[in-house]
Amino acid sequence: MAQTSHAELARVVREHAGRLATALMHLTGDFAAAEDLVQDAVLAALHHWPSEGIPDRPDAWLFTVARRRGLDVLRRQETYRDKLAQLRWPVQPDPDEQLRLIFTCCHPALPRPAQIALTLRVVCGLTTAQIARAFLVHESAVARRITRAKRKITDAGIPYRIPSDDELGARLAQVLTVIYLLFNEGYLSTAEQAQSRDLVDDAEWLAGLLHKLMPTEPEVMGLLALIMLHRARADARFDADGALVRLQDQDRSRWDRRAIADASRLLIRAGLLQRPGPYQLQAAIVACHAEAERWQDTDWEQILLLYDMLLHLEPSPVTRLHRAVALRYVHGPKDAMDELDTLAGDLDGYHLYHATRAELLRQLGQPERARAADVRALELTANPAEQAVLQQRLTWA
Repeated sequence: MAQTSHAELARVVREHAGRLATALMHLTGDFAAAEDLVQDAVLAALHHWPSEGIPDRPDAWLFTVARRRGLDVLRRQETYRDKLAQLRWPVQPDPDEQLRLIFTCCHPALPRPAQIALTLRVVCGLTTAQIARAFLVHESAVARRITRAKRKITDAGIPYRIPSDDELGARLAQVLTVIYLLFNEGYLSTAEQAQSRDLVDDAEWLAGLLHKLMPTEPEVMGLLALIMLHRARADARFDADGALVRLQDQDRSRWDRRAIADASRLLIRAGLLQRPGPYQLQAAIVACHAEAERWQDTDWEQILLLYDMLLHLEPSPVTRLHRAVALRYVHGPKDAMDELDTLAGDLDGYHLYHATRAELLRQLGQPERARAADVRALELTANPAEQAVLQQRLTWA
């Protein structure tokens, strides 16, 4: 199947599978059964549509298959059969129903891998095989995660509802984390590049859907803006041979300036709500890079200030590492290296810590120590694109 038709197929399934799952869940009250019916419909679409073409009404097509399958499999369960028989298309679930579905998939009682797998399967309509390929794990492992998650929802009586006001902040943080991790998995390209791009698409779609359903939540805006800003630079991240291109070496004429402007406006709207959060600050940092016409124009002082604010809200060794990079351009490599030295205990097993040390050590005139740091970074990363960059640096050294 051509790439364009694959992208169109993914878009259509993503758009309609979640709505169908929401409608079936609302009608039957059975999360697992609704999810199974949707997956049957999605699998049928993936079998028929590549050769037959996407129908004029893909939503109605998926609905018909799911309804027929439900009547066939569950015909002996009279109450359930009656409910399915009453169901007519079109079904227009209200926004609250879609929110309930997302919050159910990302319930904190479920392990994080299960939250991600369930969200991809139920909300985005991905099959077990697609999820397994995207995360480079066995299909059986993904199937077990989903099965255990559905059983947990049933056995623990996890409610299909939007959290109450006193729960919403923590539960929304769970949902945003799932979308953020999904985006990171795709953006950092631990899977094949085509599959990774699909994961980024799914993350942006989920963030956009969440923003549509919760338009006054600034952290939702922040996460959506963050994904949009990264995606705007995607075409320049790899060269023609698939090698990773460092930010300072990217051809900025290939960046999507319209998307950058849209994301920046979204970020400004979030800021006007005066409820700053980590995703808004991360997006603001990326915006500083994206809005610079040249690498030399980067506003490192503003980036350093934003990292200080981020550390105040959400302190972490990795954020301190990124702040040290900004420190290098504001106060010089010596101050940045002093900061890195305080992180050795926390980040010795993190490849970017050693890769950053290598760059600073070369700038400080210590090539042998820099080479050792690059070797250590290479040992710690499994990402092919990052391995190639480090191998190249070792060749030049």
